Amino acid sequence: MPNPPVAPQRPHSSTQHGVTRQDPWAWLRAENWRDVFEHPDALPSEIRAVLEAENAYVASALELPEQPLIDTIYAEIRGRIEEDSNGIPSPDGPYAYNFRMEEGKQYPVFTRTPREGGAEEILLDGNLEAGSDPEAYFALGAVEHSPDHRLLGWGVDRQGAEIGTVTIRDLATGEDTAEVLENVGQGGSFVWAPDSRSLYYIEYDDNMRPYRVRQHVLGTPQAEDRVIYEETDPGFFVGVGETQSRSHIVITADDNQTSEVRVIAAGGDGTPRLVEPRRVDIDYDLEEREGVFYILTNADGAEDYKIVTAPVSAPSAGTWTDLVPHQQGVLIVDMIVLRHHLIRLERVEGLSRLVVRDLTSHREWTVGFDEEAYALGMGTGYEFDTATIRFSYASPTTPSSTYDLNLETGERTLLKVQRIPSGHDPAQYETRRIFARASDGEAVPITLLYKKGTPLDGTAPGLITGYGAYGMAMPAGFSVSRLSLVDRGAVYAIAHVRGGMDKGYRWYRMGRREHKVNTFTDFIAAAEALIAEGYVAPERLVAEGGSAGGLLMGAVANMRPELFAGILAFVPFVDVLNTMLDDTLPLTPPEWLEWGNPITDPEAFRRMHAYSPYDNVRAVPYPAILALAGLTDPRVTYWEPAKWVAKLRATTTGSAPIYLKTHMGAGHGGASGRFEAIKETALAFAFALKVMRLT
Repeated sequence: MPNPPVAPQRPHSSTQHGVTRQDPWAWLRAENWRDVFEHPDALPSEIRAVLEAENAYVASALELPEQPLIDTIYAEIRGRIEEDSNGIPSPDGPYAYNFRMEEGKQYPVFTRTPREGGAEEILLDGNLEAGSDPEAYFALGAVEHSPDHRLLGWGVDRQGAEIGTVTIRDLATGEDTAEVLENVGQGGSFVWAPDSRSLYYIEYDDNMRPYRVRQHVLGTPQAEDRVIYEETDPGFFVGVGETQSRSHIVITADDNQTSEVRVIAAGGDGTPRLVEPRRVDIDYDLEEREGVFYILTNADGAEDYKIVTAPVSAPSAGTWTDLVPHQQGVLIVDMIVLRHHLIRLERVEGLSRLVVRDLTSHREWTVGFDEEAYALGMGTGYEFDTATIRFSYASPTTPSSTYDLNLETGERTLLKVQRIPSGHDPAQYETRRIFARASDGEAVPITLLYKKGTPLDGTAPGLITGYGAYGMAMPAGFSVSRLSLVDRGAVYAIAHVRGGMDKGYRWYRMGRREHKVNTFTDFIAAAEALIAEGYVAPERLVAEGGSAGGLLMGAVANMRPELFAGILAFVPFVDVLNTMLDDTLPLTPPEWLEWGNPITDPEAFRRMHAYSPYDNVRAVPYPAILALAGLTDPRVTYWEPAKWVAKLRATTTGSAPIYLKTHMGAGHGGASGRFEAIKETALAFAFALKVMRLT
């Protein structure tokens, strides 16, 4: 085995709240990080040398020895993908629009077909626009036709830093116009105005935060674009969208806990109107129907949310009237408002359901399912005056099925079943939902997937994954990739730890800020339950998490290194304290509400200092670790995993390998092409299988 690289240490210290900390790898943070995000070649050579040495080590010590296994897993996963998927068209006026994939191609093709019959028209081929280099980053942002069906706006991010361009295409000729908007936030996202004469987009500030909404009038220079709204608080991020009825452009400002909404009425003078001023910890969003706003909110103590109505003419909170009252333990995740129906997606004890309300008769009925664990999603197309919504259903054993639901009759029409070309028999697999007992007595749900016949006697290898932040629930859906572990005899487990909303808003509240450690101890309890109940062998258990789930990985590696044989950490948020002390970084100010503000709050500093993975690396035998990073990632900067790996390697008393691979041309989501992304998964799974001793 080659020797791992050693990143030089350079003296660096900082003092906050009377505590002095040493950070000998602080120099890996490029001072010109803003330039690097947009132009990766701007990375200082000495930092590039470290990252390239780490990549070379992964190539020689992991990729080369395991290449046959990596190639096998890649072929397995790719063989389960329906490469020539036709998609499902969504009607809008005279056309039905569709994204589809073609065999052997990396990116989607956007098309439309006349609803009265006629030939398909290709509006945008992502493969042609991406170019011939399969490793070059290319991520489509918004791809939206204008309401009058004459133009197509398409956004693209070519660096991974979530800053893109938007190009306008004339659908009569199929050619792009000279109208190109530069430096558009959220990867090139935008919203058409109802009259098709202008569009609204987000602009980033110098610290790459979405802070301003501009309106671009077609045919005018971008420099003349009118500022519609500008946010002055760096902790609030700005977004722009539209109501399903297309009656209003919707501008949001939020900091993960508090939100504020402004609307621009179609046909008005273009001036945004405030709905309700921001109030700390009050969150709301809205839709519109027949002069009434339908508002999903946690106001008035509605922790698991409720739906209220208010007249568009006077929408402030004083006029809000409960339509769907708050019910503790029944989390309203989302809602759709159509001409005659309100549909809400609810979650109860970790399982989702759809509730349909007829807005004329106010009759309600529920769409539910009986499996122990499953994932349910809903969505709309382009139309408002429709009695149909689309929903998808999947479970760990069952590929995704997509249905149209008739809201008048309740009839379900199966539109598409995810096809597994290489074959898949759900009857060969078992899905279970069990519970672990946390240290404070809470019941932590665990979703299990394993192949029938797997010995459940404490000898099986396993992989346990978790996230536990921002209120995001871990869906118990279907994955073509994880079958490459399960088919080899591994037990796959999802730990639904606190910090997510798997069991309602309280589940989230009890896993953030002063309660953050619950996320880590819940995960440990879940791993211990798998071992105690004979599902997995302790010496063959791998933990997996990404982004904020990477913080979870770093924390449990410090707290219980002996519990895991390996750790997979994808773009891991591991340098928590230093990042939250740096208010110039893109995400830091709005993140203070999730984690606390260690700059102004000594108690928040103390809490973070006690669990921040980088700060708590200690001289113990660490398990094998593979960390994956993206050079242009604005969410978890590349230097976090780079510093973490350097410190782990310098401190561990064990001999287990510690790897870092940095994608030098991608951001938070890794490789952009679907086949390039499979290569990264194959590498991660080869590492996991090696640690599980299944190779």
